[in-house]
Amino acid sequence: MGILSRFKAIMEANLNALLDKAEDPEKMVDQILRDLQDDLGKVKAETAGIMAEEARAQRTYDDALDEVNKLQQYAEKAVLAGNDEDARTFLQQKQKKTEQLAALKQAYDMAHENSEKMKSMHDHLTQEISEMYARRDAIKAKVAVAKTQEKINEINSSIAKTEAGMSEFERMEAKADQMLDTANAMAELNATEGSVNDLMKKYDDVPSQEVEDELAALKARMGK
Repeated sequence: MGILSRFKAIMEANLNALLDKAEDPEKMVDQILRDLQDDLGKVKAETAGIMAEEARAQRTYDDALDEVNKLQQYAEKAVLAGNDEDARTFLQQKQKKTEQLAALKQAYDMAHENSEKMKSMHDHLTQEISEMYARRDAIKAKVAVAKTQEKINEINSSIAKTEAGMSEFERMEAKADQMLDTANAMAELNATEGSVNDLMKKYDDVPSQEVEDELAALKARMGK
Protein backbone atom coordinates (compact mmCIF):
# COMPACT_ATOMS: atom_id res chain seq x y z
CA MET A 1 0.00 0.00 0.00
CA GLY A 2 1.41 3.40 -0.99
CA ILE A 3 1.74 6.27 1.42
CA LEU A 4 -1.26 8.13 0.07
CA SER A 5 -3.39 5.00 0.04
CA ARG A 6 -2.38 4.31 3.61
CA PHE A 7 -3.41 7.84 4.58
CA LYS A 8 -6.73 7.50 2.83
CA ALA A 9 -7.48 4.21 4.56
CA ILE A 10 -6.71 5.63 7.98
CA MET A 11 -8.48 8.92 7.38
CA GLU A 12 -11.67 7.10 6.39
CA ALA A 13 -11.58 5.00 9.57
CA ASN A 14 -13.69 6.15 12.47
CA LEU A 15 -11.30 6.30 15.40
CA ASN A 16 -14.19 6.24 17.83
CA ALA A 17 -14.88 2.67 16.67
CA LEU A 18 -11.71 1.68 18.54
CA LEU A 19 -13.69 1.99 21.73
CA ASP A 20 -15.65 -1.11 20.68
CA LYS A 21 -12.50 -3.19 20.25
CA ALA A 22 -10.39 -5.11 22.73
CA GLU A 23 -7.36 -2.86 22.18
CA ASP A 24 -6.58 0.02 24.48
CA PRO A 25 -7.93 3.04 22.53
CA GLU A 26 -5.44 5.43 24.15
CA LYS A 27 -2.43 3.39 23.07
CA MET A 28 -3.92 2.66 19.64
CA VAL A 29 -4.62 6.28 18.69
CA ASP A 30 -1.18 7.35 19.90
CA GLN A 31 0.43 4.65 17.76
CA ILE A 32 -1.70 5.57 14.73
CA LEU A 33 -0.75 9.23 15.05
CA ARG A 34 2.93 8.34 15.38
CA ASP A 35 2.68 6.27 12.19
CA LEU A 36 0.85 9.09 10.44
CA GLN A 37 3.50 11.59 11.45
CA ASP A 38 6.20 9.30 10.04
CA ASP A 39 4.27 8.91 6.79
CA LEU A 40 3.55 12.64 6.63
CA GLY A 41 7.30 13.21 6.80
CA LYS A 42 7.69 10.98 3.74
CA VAL A 43 4.89 12.81 1.92
CA LYS A 44 6.53 16.11 2.79
CA ALA A 45 9.84 14.89 1.35
CA GLU A 46 8.12 13.71 -1.83
CA THR A 47 6.25 17.00 -2.10
CA ALA A 48 9.50 18.94 -1.70
CA GLY A 49 11.08 16.84 -4.46
CA ILE A 50 8.19 17.48 -6.84
CA MET A 51 8.25 21.20 -6.03
CA ALA A 52 11.98 21.21 -6.77
CA GLU A 53 11.27 19.51 -10.10
CA GLU A 54 8.70 22.19 -10.87
CA ALA A 55 11.24 24.91 -10.09
CA ARG A 56 13.83 23.23 -12.34
CA ALA A 57 11.30 22.86 -15.19
CA GLN A 58 10.30 26.49 -14.84
CA ARG A 59 13.91 27.63 -14.81
CA THR A 60 14.67 25.57 -17.94
CA TYR A 61 11.61 26.98 -19.69
CA ASP A 62 12.42 30.56 -18.64
CA ASP A 63 16.00 30.18 -19.86
CA ALA A 64 14.80 28.83 -23.21
CA LEU A 65 12.28 31.68 -23.49
CA ASP A 66 15.00 34.22 -22.75
CA GLU A 67 17.14 32.59 -25.45
CA VAL A 68 14.30 32.85 -27.99
CA ASN A 69 13.78 36.53 -27.14
CA LYS A 70 17.50 37.15 -27.31
CA LEU A 71 17.74 35.52 -30.79
CA GLN A 72 14.83 37.67 -31.92
CA GLN A 73 16.63 40.78 -30.73
CA TYR A 74 19.87 39.76 -32.49
CA ALA A 75 17.96 39.03 -35.71
CA GLU A 76 16.47 42.53 -35.56
CA LYS A 77 19.90 44.07 -34.97
CA ALA A 78 21.31 42.14 -37.93
CA VAL A 79 18.51 43.41 -40.18
CA LEU A 80 19.15 46.96 -39.04
CA ALA A 81 22.82 46.46 -39.79
CA GLY A 82 21.95 45.17 -43.26
CA ASN A 83 23.28 41.67 -42.53
CA ASP A 84 20.43 39.52 -43.78
CA GLU A 85 22.49 36.33 -43.63
CA ASP A 86 23.23 36.88 -39.97
CA ALA A 87 19.57 37.69 -39.37
CA ARG A 88 18.61 34.45 -41.14
CA THR A 89 20.99 32.44 -38.90
CA PHE A 90 19.53 34.00 -35.76
CA LEU A 91 15.97 33.31 -36.95
CA GLN A 92 16.79 29.67 -37.80
CA GLN A 93 18.24 29.17 -34.32
CA LYS A 94 15.22 30.93 -32.88
CA GLN A 95 12.93 28.50 -34.72
CA LYS A 96 14.74 25.50 -33.24
CA LYS A 97 14.58 27.00 -29.77
CA THR A 98 10.90 27.84 -30.24
CA GLU A 99 10.15 24.20 -31.09
CA GLN A 100 11.96 23.14 -27.93
CA LEU A 101 10.16 25.82 -25.98
CA ALA A 102 6.76 24.19 -26.58
CA ALA A 103 7.99 20.88 -25.13
CA LEU A 104 9.61 22.66 -22.20
CA LYS A 105 6.37 24.57 -21.52
CA GLN A 106 4.42 21.33 -21.56
CA ALA A 107 6.92 19.74 -19.15
CA TYR A 108 6.70 22.75 -16.85
CA ASP A 109 2.87 22.73 -16.91
CA MET A 110 2.84 19.06 -15.92
CA ALA A 111 5.40 19.62 -13.16
CA HIS A 112 3.38 22.58 -11.90
CA GLU A 113 0.17 20.54 -11.88
CA ASN A 114 1.85 17.69 -9.99
CA SER A 115 3.34 20.15 -7.53
CA GLU A 116 -0.03 21.75 -6.84
CA LYS A 117 -1.62 18.34 -6.31
CA MET A 118 1.07 17.28 -3.90
CA LYS A 119 0.94 20.56 -1.98
CA SER A 120 -2.82 20.28 -1.75
CA MET A 121 -2.55 16.68 -0.57
CA HIS A 122 0.14 17.60 1.95
CA ASP A 123 -1.92 20.49 3.32
CA HIS A 124 -5.01 18.29 3.48
CA LEU A 125 -3.20 15.54 5.35
CA THR A 126 -1.64 18.05 7.72
CA GLN A 127 -5.09 19.43 8.50
CA GLU A 128 -6.54 15.94 8.92
CA ILE A 129 -3.79 14.95 11.34
CA SER A 130 -4.34 18.15 13.31
CA GLU A 131 -8.03 17.30 13.60
CA MET A 132 -7.16 13.75 14.59
CA TYR A 133 -5.07 15.07 17.46
CA ALA A 134 -8.17 16.88 18.69
CA ARG A 135 -10.21 13.71 18.25
CA ARG A 136 -7.51 11.81 20.14
CA ASP A 137 -8.04 14.12 23.11
CA ALA A 138 -11.77 13.43 22.92
CA ILE A 139 -11.16 9.67 22.78
CA LYS A 140 -8.85 9.83 25.78
CA ALA A 141 -11.48 11.84 27.64
CA LYS A 142 -14.08 9.17 26.80
CA VAL A 143 -11.73 6.43 27.96
CA ALA A 144 -11.11 8.28 31.23
CA VAL A 145 -14.86 8.63 31.78
CA ALA A 146 -15.38 4.95 30.91
CA LYS A 147 -12.71 3.85 33.37
CA THR A 148 -14.22 6.04 36.06
CA GLN A 149 -17.63 4.54 35.34
CA GLU A 150 -16.14 1.05 35.57
CA LYS A 151 -14.74 1.90 39.01
CA ILE A 152 -18.12 3.27 40.07
CA ASN A 153 -19.77 0.07 38.82
CA GLU A 154 -17.29 -2.00 40.84
CA ILE A 155 -17.95 0.12 43.92
CA ASN A 156 -21.71 -0.20 43.43
CA SER A 157 -21.30 -3.95 43.11
CA SER A 158 -19.28 -4.02 46.33
CA ILE A 159 -21.88 -1.85 48.05
CA ALA A 160 -24.62 -4.19 46.88
CA LYS A 161 -22.72 -7.16 48.33
CA THR A 162 -22.13 -5.22 51.53
CA GLU A 163 -25.78 -4.31 51.80
CA ALA A 164 -26.73 -7.94 51.18
CA GLY A 165 -24.33 -8.96 53.94
CA MET A 166 -25.76 -6.35 56.26
CA SER A 167 -29.27 -7.55 55.49
CA GLU A 168 -28.27 -11.11 56.28
CA PHE A 169 -26.57 -9.92 59.47
CA GLU A 170 -29.72 -8.11 60.54
CA ARG A 171 -31.78 -11.21 59.79
CA MET A 172 -29.47 -13.33 61.95
CA GLU A 173 -29.63 -10.71 64.68
CA ALA A 174 -33.42 -10.76 64.58
CA LYS A 175 -33.37 -14.54 64.70
CA ALA A 176 -31.04 -14.47 67.71
CA ASP A 177 -33.38 -11.99 69.43
CA GLN A 178 -36.31 -14.28 68.69
CA MET A 179 -34.45 -17.30 70.09
CA LEU A 180 -33.54 -15.38 73.23
CA ASP A 181 -37.11 -14.16 73.70
CA THR A 182 -38.40 -17.70 73.26
CA ALA A 183 -35.88 -19.07 75.76
CA ASN A 184 -36.75 -16.37 78.30
CA ALA A 185 -40.45 -17.06 77.84
CA MET A 186 -39.91 -20.78 78.36
CA ALA A 187 -37.84 -20.04 81.46
CA GLU A 188 -40.59 -17.81 82.81
CA LEU A 189 -43.25 -20.43 82.09
CA ASN A 190 -41.15 -23.13 83.72
CA ALA A 191 -40.61 -20.95 86.78
CA THR A 192 -44.33 -20.27 87.09
CA GLU A 193 -45.15 -23.96 86.71
CA GLY A 194 -42.61 -24.85 89.43
CA SER A 195 -44.12 -22.40 91.87
CA VAL A 196 -47.59 -23.84 91.35
CA ASN A 197 -46.32 -27.38 91.87
CA ASP A 198 -44.55 -26.41 95.08
CA LEU A 199 -47.69 -24.74 96.34
CA MET A 200 -49.73 -27.82 95.50
CA LYS A 201 -47.28 -30.02 97.42
CA LYS A 202 -47.75 -27.81 100.49
CA TYR A 203 -51.40 -28.55 100.60
CA ASP A 204 -50.95 -32.17 99.61
CA ASP A 205 -48.98 -32.71 102.83
CA VAL A 206 -51.81 -31.30 105.11
CA PRO A 207 -53.22 -34.17 107.28
CA SER A 208 -56.80 -35.14 106.50
CA GLN A 209 -59.59 -34.33 109.05
CA GLU A 210 -60.27 -38.01 109.70
CA VAL A 211 -56.71 -38.49 110.88
CA GLU A 212 -57.11 -35.50 113.19
CA ASP A 213 -60.35 -36.83 114.66
CA GLU A 214 -58.85 -40.26 115.23
CA LEU A 215 -55.83 -38.69 116.90
CA ALA A 216 -58.10 -36.68 119.29
CA ALA A 217 -60.08 -39.82 120.24
CA LEU A 218 -56.90 -41.72 120.98
CA LYS A 219 -55.68 -38.98 123.25
CA ALA A 220 -59.00 -38.92 125.11
CA ARG A 221 -58.87 -42.60 125.82
CA MET A 222 -55.39 -42.41 127.08
CA GLY A 223 -56.18 -39.42 129.24
CA LYS A 224 -53.87 -37.28 127.34
